[in-house]
Amino acid sequence: MALRDPPDDRDVDALLSFGVVNLDKPPGPSAHQVAAWVRDATDQSRVAHGGTLDPKVTGCLPILLGDAARAARVFDDAIKEYVAVLELHDRAPADFESVVAEFEGEVYQKPPRKSAVKRQLRTRRIHDLDVLEREERRALLRVRCASGTYIRKLCHDVGLALGTGAHMGDLRRTATGTFDDAALVSMHDLVDALAFAEDGDETSLREAVQPAERALVALPRVTVAHSAARAVADGAPVYAPGVVDARPAAVGDATPDEGALVACYTPDGAAVCLGTLVGDPEADSGTVVELERVLV
Repeated sequence: MALRDPPDDRDVDALLSFGVVNLDKPPGPSAHQVAAWVRDATDQSRVAHGGTLDPKVTGCLPILLGDAARAARVFDDAIKEYVAVLELHDRAPADFESVVAEFEGEVYQKPPRKSAVKRQLRTRRIHDLDVLEREERRALLRVRCASGTYIRKLCHDVGLALGTGAHMGDLRRTATGTFDDAALVSMHDLVDALAFAEDGDETSLREAVQPAERALVALPRVTVAHSAARAVADGAPVYAPGVVDARPAAVGDATPDEGALVACYTPDGAAVCLGTLVGDPEADSGTVVELERVLV
C-alpha cells in the first residue's frame, strides 16, 4: 500500500485531508459550530478541535482536518493560556497581587452546572497567574493552566479570596499547547485561501493550513522503516527491528519512560501513528510501541 507523502510534498487535497488550522475563533458560535463550519468549508468528512471554548470566548482553536482528527487526543493534556478580564465588585484591597499569586499551583474546582462533564470536585494546576494591568475595579490577568481549568470559576474564587467578589469579563485563549496567537488564521482568511486555491494560487492556503505533523511536535518521536509503517497501517504494533531512531520531543528533554504517548514517523517525516511506548527502542526484538491511533 502507498504511505502518505512527506509533509512538504503534499498537494492541496492531501494537505486538507491531513492538516491543522490554527484558527482564531470569533465571538458568537461555539467551538463545535466553528469546527463544523471548517469541516464543510474544507470538504472533509471529519474534523476535531483542540479544546472547547464558550460562544463568547475568542482565540486559539487548533482544528485537525480529515484523518488528522484521529490525533485529537494530543490536545487532551495540552497546557492552555488565556488573557482574562477580572471584574471586581468593590475596590481592590492593598494586597491584591499577593492574593492573586496564591492561586498558582493546585486549585480545587467543580465544573459548572451547564458543563458537559460530571460535576464533581477535582484539582487543576495553575502554572502561572500574572496581573498584566489594573485600573479601578478591573484587572487583566494572564493565566497559564492545565487543560480543563474553568477560568470563570477561577475568577469567582479570586473574588472570594479578595473579599470583594468578582466575575470574569472578556476571555481570550492565547495558546493551546504549542499553538499560540502569533500566527492565527481567521475564518475569513481560510475561506479566502480556499477560493484562491481553486483559482490556482495555493500560497495563502499553504500558509493557513499546516501539515498535521505540526500538532505532534510536543510528543517524543519514533522513526520507523517504510516496511514497518506499512505493517502499522494494517494494525500491527511497532516491533524493535522496524525502529530506525527514537528521540525526545525537544533537545534536552528526558528520554521518554515506558507508558509515554509517542508519535511514529516514516524516515521522510510523515506521521504514521500515535502509540504507547512499551519497550526499549534500542532492543533487538520485542514490541516497542503499542498502537493507539493509526494515522495512515
